[in-house]
Amino acid sequence: MNTARIVVLTIAVGAGGLAAYLASGTDRKPAAVATAPQMKTIDVLVAKSDIPLGQKVAPGALQWQNWPAATASDSFIRRDKRPDAVQKLTGSIARSPFVTGEPIRETKLVQANGSGFMAAVLPAGMRAISTDISPETGAGGFILPNDRVDVILSRRNRNNDQGGGNAAHSEIILSNIRVLAIDQTPREKDGQNTVIGKTATLELRPDQAETLARARQSGTITLALRSLADAGQIVNDDMSGQGNTINIVRYGVTTKATTRQ
Repeated sequence: MNTARIVVLTIAVGAGGLAAYLASGTDRKPAAVATAPQMKTIDVLVAKSDIPLGQKVAPGALQWQNWPAATASDSFIRRDKRPDAVQKLTGSIARSPFVTGEPIRETKLVQANGSGFMAAVLPAGMRAISTDISPETGAGGFILPNDRVDVILSRRNRNNDQGGGNAAHSEIILSNIRVLAIDQTPREKDGQNTVIGKTATLELRPDQAETLARARQSGTITLALRSLADAGQIVNDDMSGQGNTINIVRYGVTTKATTRQ
């Protein structure tokens, strides 16, 4: 076989292989790229940082954040409906705490130019009444706003059976009472775990407020701090021992418990 035939044969074989490769490539279809369904979102107003109870909403404390439209509550503030909400709500006071990223709800805010903050945070039918405290009668300063306390009345009664001496007597006159503020601080001050104050403001029913007012004229008032674990226990919460419904507020969540006789 001469050289010319070998070259022609080599070219033919190569061309045939290339044609076969190209033919096989045309039969292949490109793989379909899976696309995730587009989730509809809306802009919702949320807390950019923690907003404690009783704190004013600072200009930089709020921001708009994308939120799945399907899970957006009607109580959320939407940008498409209230584009000026940041400016409108700046300066409001938090009547319940917010955590970072939590959607803002107006029911948890009170306008600074409206009714007073304390009147706004009081549940319906309740009263705010203050009593003097000291480190000795206020658990050494470890009682903080939103804690629960028992109110103890201590007094001395004249005892004629013991030569006219005075007998000391103490009793719990109110139980499981919510502390609204220490002095004028309705929240933990600057992250401290103690607040030394001279006045404690308590949340009471009208009849309990009368009981406390009478007790302050009869002797010394002491506040006993209750454990978080037993704040919801059923207890007698006044001198008469009658059953009543009390509100228990922890971290912005209100539950009810009924006292027994």
